[in-house]
Amino acid sequence: MVGRVRDLVPDVERIAVLRANALGDFIFALPALEALRAGYPDAELVLIGAPWHADLLAQRPGPVDRVLVVPPADGIRVAGPNEPETPTMAEFIDAARRERFDLALQMHGGGANSNPVVTALGARITAGLRAEGAPELDRWMRYVFYQPEVFRYLEVAGLVGASPTTVSPRLHVTPADLAQARSVVGDPAPDRPRIALHPGASDPRRRWPAERFAEVAEHLVADGYEVFVTGTAQERELADQVVTAARAPVRSLAGELSLGGLLGFYTGCAVVVANDTGPVHVAAAVGTPTVGIFWVGNLINCATPLRARHRPIGSWTLNCPECGIDCSRGIYPARSGEDCPHRVSFVTDVPVVEVLEAVTDLSQPA
Repeated sequence: MVGRVRDLVPDVERIAVLRANALGDFIFALPALEALRAGYPDAELVLIGAPWHADLLAQRPGPVDRVLVVPPADGIRVAGPNEPETPTMAEFIDAARRERFDLALQMHGGGANSNPVVTALGARITAGLRAEGAPELDRWMRYVFYQPEVFRYLEVAGLVGASPTTVSPRLHVTPADLAQARSVVGDPAPDRPRIALHPGASDPRRRWPAERFAEVAEHLVADGYEVFVTGTAQERELADQVVTAARAPVRSLAGELSLGGLLGFYTGCAVVVANDTGPVHVAAAVGTPTVGIFWVGNLINCATPLRARHRPIGSWTLNCPECGIDCSRGIYPARSGEDCPHRVSFVTDVPVVEVLEAVTDLSQPA
């Protein structure tokens, strides 16, 4: 049945939520998880996720009680580097059914691959998203691509009667997070506010050029800021490009911090400047002001609508810089056009001055 807000379901003891994709995707679902926690305060809330979810959420206050790690599968998640062997999907489903979930929610995309997994859990009521051609759930809402992600998952929570308590994702920072950050970076200097730059993104189309980040770093160091570049171990080369191009003392932390350590480090930053990728959403979730660089389509889906502490800057590039194809048409099959195979930056038109102005604005005392 097509989704609408419902009453709370009676006699719910255990809720499963499938959300096993990337870091930013998990952050977007936090308000919906908070809504479920508020609506069903006595139920156990189980996230069906990846190993990194289990590591991140262990001993961390928040709406999730427990994580069940789902095996890698098409459309569900990919295996992480050096990930140990997991049960098969059939074995996982068999074990999950013994949990006797009352509700199973799909917050994992259009449902072609994820709805069969949610249905197989055997819950009394299933609910979630459904794109054209995907299997139905007991309660579902249409997956429409251009929608702010936070509100998308709040609507899914509404299918089982859970009302929003917040629209702002929040991640609790623990003493262990702060200690790990301090062990790597040390304490901030009282007279030099810290700025973090994050030049990485899994999709090259969302990456602002490294030399632009370097130019930002130069200006910020000259203005008295202590500047760091964050990234994963796989992004060390990109982080080093920024450090090398910046004619100023800038330190790379790529590969040096755990995810918890990154939370702790960002908590001590005056501003985080990043592409549209997980760390910019993590920074916002721990309460740090952010300057995010977004392609216009992702600006709709992923950028926070709040402006007191956040400045998403949008690129309005619609035509591929490589071949000129209008890439706004690919998601609309009734419109003429074609998909573009190139993976080049679509955000190069964002000027350095806009980023610097946003950082200055956010880092000044209120």
